[in-house]
Amino acid sequence: MICILLVAGHGTVLETQIKNDTTGLYGHLAGVPKALLPGIGGKKILDFWWETVNMRQLFTDVYLVTNADKYKHYERWATANDFPVENVVNDGSTRLEDRLGAVADLELVIRSRALHDDVMVIAGDMLSADQNFDVAQVIRFFRSKPGELMIYYELEEGESSSSRGIVEVCPHTHRITRFLEKPEGGLTASRLASVVFYCIRRNSLSHLSDSSACTRRPDGAWTEWLVNHRQLEVFGMKLPSGFQLIGQVVGVIIIIIVMTTGLPDYTKWLTHYSTKKRDHPAEPIVCRSYARVGLMGNPSDGFNGKTIAMSVSNFWAEVTLVESAALVLVPHPLNDPTAFGSLQDLFCISRKEGYLGGLRLLQATCKKFYQFCSNQGIALTKQNFTLRYDTNIPRQVTVLELPHLETQASFLLSAIVSATLKCLMKFYSITDNDLPKPIRANFILNVETDELFITAGLQDRVVQVYEGLVYMDFSRTLMDEHGYGSYVSMDMGALPPFWLAYLSDPSDSGRIHSNIRQRWLSGSGTLVVEAMRTFAELTDRARVALENRDWTTLAQLMDQNFELRRTVYTDECLGPGNLKMVRLAKKFGSAVKLPGSGGAVVGLCLDPTQLVALRQAFQEAGRVFCLLTPLNPAANADPPTQRQAAQRSGPGTGP
Repeated sequence: MICILLVAGHGTVLETQIKNDTTGLYGHLAGVPKALLPGIGGKKILDFWWETVNMRQLFTDVYLVTNADKYKHYERWATANDFPVENVVNDGSTRLEDRLGAVADLELVIRSRALHDDVMVIAGDMLSADQNFDVAQVIRFFRSKPGELMIYYELEEGESSSSRGIVEVCPHTHRITRFLEKPEGGLTASRLASVVFYCIRRNSLSHLSDSSACTRRPDGAWTEWLVNHRQLEVFGMKLPSGFQLIGQVVGVIIIIIVMTTGLPDYTKWLTHYSTKKRDHPAEPIVCRSYARVGLMGNPSDGFNGKTIAMSVSNFWAEVTLVESAALVLVPHPLNDPTAFGSLQDLFCISRKEGYLGGLRLLQATCKKFYQFCSNQGIALTKQNFTLRYDTNIPRQVTVLELPHLETQASFLLSAIVSATLKCLMKFYSITDNDLPKPIRANFILNVETDELFITAGLQDRVVQVYEGLVYMDFSRTLMDEHGYGSYVSMDMGALPPFWLAYLSDPSDSGRIHSNIRQRWLSGSGTLVVEAMRTFAELTDRARVALENRDWTTLAQLMDQNFELRRTVYTDECLGPGNLKMVRLAKKFGSAVKLPGSGGAVVGLCLDPTQLVALRQAFQEAGRVFCLLTPLNPAANADPPTQRQAAQRSGPGTGP
C-alpha cells in the first residue's frame, strides 16, 4: 500500500492575512507553508499527519507532493523528520495562477511513480486537534462497497448549506444519489456536507483525465462530475458531528490537500484546542438510564400487543466515561466481585446474585457500537476511554424468563447497556440522526440477545430511550414493515400517586412466562391469542383515560390487566409472593398489577388517607415499599458537557 500527502497549495489567503495583521503576533509565520504552521504541543500540522501515516505495516512507501514555491520548506522538514527526501514530489508551480490543481497533482504522482492501486484523496483545508482518526474503519467500509467512497458530515446548527457541497445519501444502501455544489435554499433538504475526502478504486484512476474541467477548479467540480455523471456507484461514510478534520488519514493511497484556511481559522483553532487540552483534558461524561414500570398492557409487548409504561427516577443505572490512554472497563465492587471473605461468602453471593455482573454489558455494548458505526458508514476517532458503572435498581423489580437464581433483573441489564450507549454517543458525537430512537431501542435489545444470548423484549428498551410516559404499539404489521413499533410520548402533567412494592427475596415469584409463548406461536392457544388482543384493547382505553385524567377508569383498567394475566398464566406461574402482594394492596382499596415479569407490583391508590397504612402493611409483611417519582424527560434533559459545547463552538468542518 502507498500513501501520498499532497500539500501543493500556495496559501495566498493565509499569507496575505499574516502580512496585513497589525498585532505583530504572527509576523514570524510569513512565508511558512500552511502544513508547517505550529500546532498543539509545539508540533507542526504536518507532524501529526506523518505520525499517522508512518506505519510500515500499512504502507510500502509514503510520498509528499508540493509545489516549487514551497519545495525547500518541505525538503528541510523531511530531513528533520526521517521522511525520505526522494519521496518529496515537486509539481513545478510557483504561483497560484500557475497551479496544477488537485486532480492534475494527483495524476502527476500516479504517473511519475507508476502507481497502480486504490487512491484515498483528502483536501485538508481544516485545522483540528483530533488527529487520531480511525482510518482502518474507513478502509474496511470502502472495501465492503462496490464503488467509490466519499466522506460527509452533518452541518452544525447555523451553518449554511450554500457554503458547502451537499450530498443526498440513501440511508439504507449508503449510496450518494446526488451532489450539489453550494446549493441555494430550496434545492435540497439535505444537511449533509461533503468533505473533500474520497476513496477511488484503482480501475477508476484512468478516468481522472475525463474531468478536464476540474484540473484547476476546486474539487467540488470533480466531485459533482464523479457523483452525477459517472456510471459507477459512489457511497458515503459519515464523520460524527463536531469532528473537525485537518486531513489525517491512512489508506491505500492518500492525498491530503491543504487549501484556503485563513489566519482567523488558524488562531481560533489553536486557541480553542490549546485551552481544551489545558483546562479539560478528560472531562467525564455521566449518563443515566432509569427504571420503568408497566402501567398497562404487559406482557403483550412480547406478543405484538400494546403497552403503556412509565420511567421513574427512583431507580437508575449510571455509567461514567472518561477519556484515557487505554480502553479500560472497571469492574463494579458489588456486582462484579472477584474477592470474597470465604468460600461460604462466595456461595451466598453467587446463589443470590448469579455469576455474571455488569462488566460483560459494557464490553458487549462497546463491541456492538463499533460494529454498528462501521456497518452504517460512520467514521470514529481512535480515542480511548475508561468506563465504570453503578446502579441502585433492585433485580426484583422485573425479571427474565429464567429462574431468579440464574439471572439478574432484565431492566438492570438493559439500563446498563442503555446508559453505556448514551455515553458512547456523546463521546463520539453520534446524533439522533445517526442512531434514531426506535433503532436505538433495537440496538440495546440486540446487545442482550445477539451478544449475550439473554431472552428479552423491546418494552424496557423503548422506555429507556424515550423516557417518561410512553404508549407502545408492537403490532405485527409495524414490526414487519419497519422493524420497530409505534412509540408515542404522552403528557406527564398531574399524574396520580403510583407506588411500587417488591419482594426482599424473590425466590418464590414463580416462572412467570411458562409455556405461553410456545402456545401463542403455535396458534394452538386460543385463550392466549384472545388475551393478548384484550391486553391491547385495555391499553388503548388506558391511553384515553390518561389523556382525560380519568384516574378512576385507569385504576379499574389496571385491575382488569392483572386479572386477565392471572387467567392466562394461572396462580401457580404467578407465584405466591406476587399474589400475596396483590391481595394486600386490594385490602386497602388500591388498584394493583405486575409492572414487569414478576417480583414486584405497581399500584394506584386514589385515597391518599390509605397510603400510610398501605406502606406500613407492606413493610410489616417484609416487602419493600416506595412511592414512585415519575421521570419527566423534558425536565431531565442532560445539559451539554463542556466537551460538546466546545465542539459546537469550534471551527467548522468541510470545504
